[in-house]
Amino acid sequence: MDLLTMLNAFFTKFSELINTTLVYSTALIFGALGGIYSERSGVVNIGIEGLMVSGAFASAVGAYYAEEANMGIWSPWIGLLTAMVFALIFALIHAVATISFKANQVISGVVINFLAAGVTLYLVKVLFNGAGQTETLNDVFSKWEIPILSKIPYIGYALFNAYPTTYIALILVAVTYYVLFKTPFGLRLRSVGEHPSAADTVGIKVKRIRYIAVLISGLLGGLGGATITLTTTSAFSHNTISGQGFIAMAAMIFGKWHPVGALGAAVFFGMAQALNNFMRLFEFSKNIPQEFLYMLPYVLTILVLAGAVGRAKAPSALGEPYDPGKR
Repeated sequence: MDLLTMLNAFFTKFSELINTTLVYSTALIFGALGGIYSERSGVVNIGIEGLMVSGAFASAVGAYYAEEANMGIWSPWIGLLTAMVFALIFALIHAVATISFKANQVISGVVINFLAAGVTLYLVKVLFNGAGQTETLNDVFSKWEIPILSKIPYIGYALFNAYPTTYIALILVAVTYYVLFKTPFGLRLRSVGEHPSAADTVGIKVKRIRYIAVLISGLLGGLGGATITLTTTSAFSHNTISGQGFIAMAAMIFGKWHPVGALGAAVFFGMAQALNNFMRLFEFSKNIPQEFLYMLPYVLTILVLAGAVGRAKAPSALGEPYDPGKR
């Protein structure tokens, strides 16, 4: 094998790795962006996992019934909308508990995680005759090739041959950056997360902004869960999400509550998951227990958080219920 052939094989495999990384990163990007909106406003959202679980379930159910109604290629889009609405309900519960009733935000988020897991599993059994998972979907998202750009050697396949949800996630990173740092709403949102009392004195409705932020996190968390169902698994079961919401939170923290930083962290964790599949292509990986490959992204999450938490500065009022009587 000459050098040119070896280089071609290497770059082909590398482009496949990058492409797979984007697949696994997409759900994490949605979840991390959702967490950024909520926590930038001062509301801790441990419930990202639950929001993604609810979105994964609702997208499977919505797309399934859309298929039954012969909606064809529109079925996964119906699934996306259903996921956003269903996850919004859980986000509203978290918002009411933490903002209106001033419940402990961490405990409320944990409750959302357990509630979403229990409710979705129960509904699966009710809707699908006691089965442990939803019916497998026939109409799910396929990859879109961007004309001309997808034909660029190696880079084209790696970056411009992706699921539509990946393109949406990348666009939302730019939208989130613009909203948070270039608009009056973003300034208000960040102000209530840093110093809600000062924001209140200038007429900013602290509770209203926090409600909006938490609800946005629900929409994005639902999209994250739906992405997994509608691109990789084609069905929902109790282990569809498997901690992806917590990894998304780690990406948010590692990215220092900044959309671009969260994007980079999500891609990093996504590559850790992609390596799991990539390494199986090599002969030496047969000597490595599969359990070690499966645990790789979670071990990296723990190591990254252990090194990053001390240096990452959270919004000053994060986790503190706002009481107008205390200034």
